[in-house]
Amino acid sequence: MKWTLSIPPLLEGFGIGSSLIIAIGSQNVFVLRQGIKRKHVFLTAFISSCLDIILITVGVAGLGTLISRSPILITAAIWGGAIFLTVYGFLAFQNVFKTRTMPDPSSKAHSSAKKVILLTAAFSLLNPHVYLDTVVLLGSVGAHFPYGQRPSFILGASIASFVWFFLLAYGASWMTPLFKKPITWKCLDASVGIIMWSIAVSLILSE
Repeated sequence: MKWTLSIPPLLEGFGIGSSLIIAIGSQNVFVLRQGIKRKHVFLTAFISSCLDIILITVGVAGLGTLISRSPILITAAIWGGAIFLTVYGFLAFQNVFKTRTMPDPSSKAHSSAKKVILLTAAFSLLNPHVYLDTVVLLGSVGAHFPYGQRPSFILGASIASFVWFFLLAYGASWMTPLFKKPITWKCLDASVGIIMWSIAVSLILSE
């Protein structure tokens, strides 16, 4: 079927995509943290955006409906995400007891690109909220449009994803003067740990 750009579904995709993605969650916290550290900022934002776009696309294509009808898949996503967030939160709390300063962006002693890619993928794909919001909710909304208009909806939601992740990652650099003090890092790590564990608990209680 021929596709033509349609403004109404594009704007709806951008609006709904923005409202879902601009929320304090584990993925956003990780992207923000990488921006503050100034390590692989572009890579983190780019991979997060691309994975988001893939999930949006497969959701509109029908995966969202499949997941919503499968309690087993939802349960597996919830427990897998809860375990991952619990472990990452524990590591964040461990960092509270370490003295850290602003990393040198030119230093090779910090996270490698491979590690950042794996962590970014983990926060994108092991996050149940991503599937429930991006795949199921966005997917079900997009699926209501005629086939010829669905790519416009996907494009709008994809633009929202790219804009948000790049603004979050590069906007975090404005906060770097604050993180020249070790106490600020301790506060960040404690906040990350609390957020990760809070989300993990909320996931388990939702079961």
